Amino acid sequence: MTKYIFVTGGVVSSLGKGITAASLGTLMKSRGFRVSSIKMDPYINYDAGAMSPFQHGEVFVTWDGAETDLDLGHYERFIGEPIAAVNSCTTGKVYSAVIQRERAGGYGGGTVQVIPHITNEIQDRIVRAGEGKDIVIAEIGGTVGDIEGLPYLEAIRQLPARVGRENIVYCHVTLVPYIAASAELKTKPTQHSVNELRRIGIQPDVIVLRCQQDVDQGMKDKIGLFCSVDPKLVFEAKDADTIYRIPPTLHKQGFDMAILRKLGLPADGEPDLRDWEKFLTRYDNRKDEVTVALVGKYADIKDAYLSVNEALLHAGVANDVKVNIKPIEVEKLETCSAEEMLSGVDAIFVPGGAEHKNLNGEIKAAKYAREKGVPYFGTCLGMQAMVVEFARDVLGLVNADSTEFNKNTDAPVICGVAEGSAPRIGAYKCNLVSGTKTAAIYKETSVDERHSRHYEINNEYTEQLEKAGLKVAGRCPSAGQVEILEISGHPWMIGVQFQPEFLSRPVKPHPLFEDFIRTAIQLKKTAENKQN
Repeated sequence: MTKYIFVTGGVVSSLGKGITAASLGTLMKSRGFRVSSIKMDPYINYDAGAMSPFQHGEVFVTWDGAETDLDLGHYERFIGEPIAAVNSCTTGKVYSAVIQRERAGGYGGGTVQVIPHITNEIQDRIVRAGEGKDIVIAEIGGTVGDIEGLPYLEAIRQLPARVGRENIVYCHVTLVPYIAASAELKTKPTQHSVNELRRIGIQPDVIVLRCQQDVDQGMKDKIGLFCSVDPKLVFEAKDADTIYRIPPTLHKQGFDMAILRKLGLPADGEPDLRDWEKFLTRYDNRKDEVTVALVGKYADIKDAYLSVNEALLHAGVANDVKVNIKPIEVEKLETCSAEEMLSGVDAIFVPGGAEHKNLNGEIKAAKYAREKGVPYFGTCLGMQAMVVEFARDVLGLVNADSTEFNKNTDAPVICGVAEGSAPRIGAYKCNLVSGTKTAAIYKETSVDERHSRHYEINNEYTEQLEKAGLKVAGRCPSAGQVEILEISGHPWMIGVQFQPEFLSRPVKPHPLFEDFIRTAIQLKKTAENKQN
């Protein structure tokens, strides 16, 4: 029988429900359980694909092409299992499915209502996510008390009647704020949050306290008393220097054992966290530093390139260095000299993103990297900028552009959207070209990587580009699109059509990111040795 763990949150958003759910998934998988996760987002958008990074952070793309909330990226990185469309549920998807069924006569002419039709659809999606798994960890987005989240809470309140109360654990994450003026932690927000959850009809089994200071046992006893929860089932998630410290921190408090006992599952022995502990040991013992310029439209938005930030961190730890990320907004770079904004960085990363009117800032970054011999890694949009810059400044095609292939223009369209092409979103195979730097990095002949946009290189110019030194290092076998380009003779300048950051893990960094950082370190040390 599949077991279900529901993670809810109260008081404020961005409390760490996703990290709590992901950490729990890590602990359960490391004990040998088959784990699945599902994120339930109450927003009415169908998915996160068209949502602004200013409001919502990055869009995480699954292997089967679903554009999802960034929390699903945490699930993949922590649990190490590929996330699919079935692991993402939004109000838009739920209502769309119910309305389509109603239009097809699926309800026999009956009145369609939130209860039971919407709540049943939510439950069906939760159960579907757990098929073939031992444990499903389901996170409810938003905060208890939000009107848009009520159907989800009602659905999980009803679920025990369907699967049995003994197969469910309700875990509530809440805030214990520290009031500096009185030097006190306050439990009242937690009490109110749990009372609101109980008013809806859900009694939490476990409480996780987000806090800045240690919560003593007396305070846990008080919370347990007022919230009708065993004080032994009140845990703390104190602010940490890295989110990857949370799984072992929760385990040391007995978090995973307590939940397993609640679910009637074996709780003896220890989870196998050897890889995780090895990562944290290397994290704590990093010796050197490198600075990577992150050049993007949303560079100053913390979560806009979350997976990139994490992939750079993973690669840094694997190389025993701290990666300092210097955010550079492309609009600022357009109006300033590249020397002024990029001087002193050890490497340049230009991420993917929604195509905008011009690539002037990104092109400046690519030109600076090519001419100065600075390691450059461009993904998706960053690859296009690299190609356009090369075509303009090396091939002499001064009007080279990135747009629609069939656009009526005299300018050479080096990359863009081919007429009649469909977006490639999700995992696609890429065959690597033997003898290239990229093939040596991967140590494979073909790889599967995830795409999130459908701009591509115009094959009409491939031969010219290759003759000038911009080599094709990978192609999609099904349609022949160029997937990877690298500049011959440059220390490290690679552009890829896909977004490899989605496949980076703390215990298994992505090989391109790892080699990118390794080269940056080597060049920095060589330059320092010359100065000395």
